[in-house]
Amino acid sequence: MAAALPKTMFAWRKHKGNPEPIWEEVPLPTPSPTGVLIKILASGVCRSDHSLLTLEKQADWFQPKWTLGHEGCGRIVEFGSDVKDTTLKVGDIVALHSVPGCGGPDCPECSRDLPQICERSHHSGIGQDGYYAPYAAIDIRGVVLVPDGVSPAEAAVATDAVNTAYHAIHRRGEIKATETVFLFGLGGLGFNALQIIHNIGARVIVSDIKQQRLDEALKLGIPEGDIVPVGKSPVEFVAERGLLIDTVADFVGTHQTFNDAQEIVRRGGKLLCIGSIDGENTVQMKTGTRKRLSYIFSYGGQVSDLKEVLDLIAKGVIRPQVRHGKLEDFPTVLRGLEEGKIDGRVALIQEE
Repeated sequence: MAAALPKTMFAWRKHKGNPEPIWEEVPLPTPSPTGVLIKILASGVCRSDHSLLTLEKQADWFQPKWTLGHEGCGRIVEFGSDVKDTTLKVGDIVALHSVPGCGGPDCPECSRDLPQICERSHHSGIGQDGYYAPYAAIDIRGVVLVPDGVSPAEAAVATDAVNTAYHAIHRRGEIKATETVFLFGLGGLGFNALQIIHNIGARVIVSDIKQQRLDEALKLGIPEGDIVPVGKSPVEFVAERGLLIDTVADFVGTHQTFNDAQEIVRRGGKLLCIGSIDGENTVQMKTGTRKRLSYIFSYGGQVSDLKEVLDLIAKGVIRPQVRHGKLEDFPTVLRGLEEGKIDGRVALIQEE
């Protein structure tokens, strides 16, 4: 006989006006008629959690109090009353997409196949209850079966750290094997992006401020001659080698990387903008016009992307860098990410 579910649980919560996470007892969530109740096994920590905690000017759907955590993986406990046509079953381990969209035919975003920027659907861990808790409720639209060989920790971080990179590279940048790509940043998303681009077969020129991250690129098979030495100007590196950069994938988004990207990309090239460390950057209008550049922004990914991402992880094509922590360690882990003491991603693991 299955153990009875608790009536309450402790979760890491955001209270409006307070920039610190609060460990708070809340009622066990109840799935909607089209939802699923999940026992969380792993939840990934993201640098954007800091922004969600500290930036008070947020979208209209943000609630005064809500549970943090937008990367999740767990086991299905219960289905909502209207969930009928599904191959999933109680006990399955699933990855949890934080913004699957409402799916409405009249939705301004979902009707254009842009569910990840839908404002009508639930936003798990982004202004509404998410995954830094023992249990979470999510619409069946956002649930993806985790294939064999993929751990809960890998599946959790795949929902954002890998999925966002995959969507940017494949859907937005449409990077091809014939291209030469300059990649800024090998952090939580950037290293996954490197693996995705490398698998496509494109040549990748890599830049990062940490030698250990560049060493990981070497281990992946990136030639030493395609790695910008720490402290070396990317503009000088590209010029000295006479490189023609078709696409710059900027997973940093500082003034320096954005300005360098416009300088080093070839005429008719693309700037793929994902990182946003600096909230505002300057488009060089004359440079962009004369070189006929395409500035492409990307956000999140889709459920269909997540299915493909999980399959690639199962096949060993992508190997997310993920450490393990505990749910109670969330504030410490987030501080470590902000201070640059942690590379890759951390998944907070919970017992069954």
